[in-house]
Amino acid sequence: MTPIEHSAMEAGLKLPTPSTPGGNYSSFNIRGNTAHIAIQFPIKDGDFLYQGRLGATLNAQEGYDAMQLCAMNVLAQINKHLTFNQLEGMNHLDIYYQSTDYWDEGPYVANGASDIFMEVLGGKGEHSRSILGVHSLPRNFSVGLTATATINRKPFWFFL
Repeated sequence: MTPIEHSAMEAGLKLPTPSTPGGNYSSFNIRGNTAHIAIQFPIKDGDFLYQGRLGATLNAQEGYDAMQLCAMNVLAQINKHLTFNQLEGMNHLDIYYQSTDYWDEGPYVANGASDIFMEVLGGKGEHSRSILGVHSLPRNFSVGLTATATINRKPFWFFL
């Protein structure tokens, strides 16, 4: 069990299986000391969850739960490609949601991701974020999450 899996387990969570890209791109890309994690949606075990529009078919709590699942998918990608010691910390989150015209609970929904990163990663989970309401997301997902993280590029044996 990896340290990220262990920390998630202590919080009563289980990392999902990392999703695969839905197109011609990589889910996880490293440039220099920055890891870029492609948009993650509320997908668990191949099932598309939390589809619809916040404020219409889904409420704010469901949006929060959906965003937590997106954050868990980001952690699954990090866990697949890095060791915990290689992760210096999260940098920035771009949080996307689709909602009705006057729905305004985006910050609460965004906290679903922020809370997961702080709970599972501790101080390494601190980040900045942007919250973006959009007209639509692929597959009618209610939310999506992209992230960047700083990594330590020391050789793997340095951490042994």
